[in-house]
Amino acid sequence: MQDLEDDRLNEAPTRPGPTNLHDQVIAELRDLVTRGELVEGKRVPEAALCQRLAISRTPLREALKVLAAEGFIALRPNRGAVVVPIDRAAVAAVFEVKGGLERLIGLLLPERIGRPQLAHLEQLHEQLRSHYQDGGVAAYTRLNHEFHAALAAATRNDALVQVYSGLQQKILRARFAINEQPARIGQSMAEHDGIMVMLRAGAAQDLAHRLEEHNRLTGEAILRQLGETLAEPGAAG
Repeated sequence: MQDLEDDRLNEAPTRPGPTNLHDQVIAELRDLVTRGELVEGKRVPEAALCQRLAISRTPLREALKVLAAEGFIALRPNRGAVVVPIDRAAVAAVFEVKGGLERLIGLLLPERIGRPQLAHLEQLHEQLRSHYQDGGVAAYTRLNHEFHAALAAATRNDALVQVYSGLQQKILRARFAINEQPARIGQSMAEHDGIMVMLRAGAAQDLAHRLEEHNRLTGEAILRQLGETLAEPGAAG
């Protein structure tokens, strides 16, 4: 584990928020799509969103271009913006790519993580346990997203973090589109316990394996439930 006397390494990890109006609008719209408030397959209600966010059409449309590039929105000539439906095959592809990144995170972390970052992860881990024990599925899902983001951030590889964040956002949307089963959340918590054991031990190969396997099992569970959800009568897509 990294133990250098470096002020940068000893800083507690932070989650930088949007820094300007453009970023704020993008973040808000992305969250609305992720949580399903902007319904897949439906037209984006631009006028209502401008009123809700207290902005003009120009910053809204600039933000929609970003979400279109990310695959959340489709911009259709003369029809406006439409929320792209969740595609099970696309989600499966995301999990395949993310598996390689999870392995890389596991290999890098033992040599790069600092004590404050490890302490932060320990705190998140215990908060996850509390949500699991209380049956707070939505809270667990949100914090689980934050936990894995913190793991990626602790690698101190900005390119990895940027790619990983984009993939995780697509997976978070898929999570909110299903009703996560309590049994799977219990398994996830047990897998997190194993991940933390290997992280504390600085066992890079074992940590890499556990993160990759956790990604595989999570993907299988989400894809199975997505298949059931998308097959329901009246489901979008």
